[in-house]
Amino acid sequence: MKKLTKVLAVVLSALFVFGCFAACSNSGKTDTESDLAYVQEKGKLVVGVTVFEPMDYKENGEWVGFDADLGRLFAKELGVDVEFLIIDWDNKVQELKDKGIDCAWNGMTITDEVKLNMSVSNAYATNQQVVVMKADKIADIKSADDLKGLKIAVENGSAGQGVAEELGLDSIALADQAATLLEVNAGKSDAAIIDSTMAAAMTGAGTDYADLAAGLQLVDEQYGIGFRKESDLTEKMNEFLAKAKEDGTLQKLADQYKVTLA
Repeated sequence: MKKLTKVLAVVLSALFVFGCFAACSNSGKTDTESDLAYVQEKGKLVVGVTVFEPMDYKENGEWVGFDADLGRLFAKELGVDVEFLIIDWDNKVQELKDKGIDCAWNGMTITDEVKLNMSVSNAYATNQQVVVMKADKIADIKSADDLKGLKIAVENGSAGQGVAEELGLDSIALADQAATLLEVNAGKSDAAIIDSTMAAAMTGAGTDYADLAAGLQLVDEQYGIGFRKESDLTEKMNEFLAKAKEDGTLQKLADQYKVTLA
């Protein structure tokens, strides 16, 4: 009987040690946190933006635009409020990691670098990087080579900056795309490389930059929404975009803000 008791004690001790080892081994593991649950629990979706007409800009103190309007609808779908927070666009990945924002949604170009550092939604709109200059000079720029020797304004962390660097151009990085137009309009830079969606909305007759015009198209691209890596909000967004496309919501907003859908 004593022998059996000793055997049982040894077995139980072994099981205890094994169980403790397994628990300790797994203690460092963290299950993938649900971003959806996190956002719904705090009751707010924080969207990282810059001033970028026609995607995100203020009108009578309220954020409006293709992305802003769509962002409100997505937040409503989640059952939460929405907050638009201006960020340094070049710091968007760290903002996501630090949970300063829940998504980067501001006419964001889908690139290999973006996909490496974020979880990205399906493409929802198309765009081009275009050259913007004084209207009386834009016809002189017929190829990328014609930009050599000019001072080019770009948004820091943008696709336009990437294009300028790839072409080896002399560029100056500014806070946002709106600042690049101001720079060119004031004659401080010769040209800007920005999104065609903004160029169409903010240059030419009837705009604040009537003396500026868009010309040479450099790169075709698509827009997506960025979330934290492995975020379950990405799939939720894809479902929302598919539904919005099917019921005509996307097309209605695209017509209103002159955006081309993907």
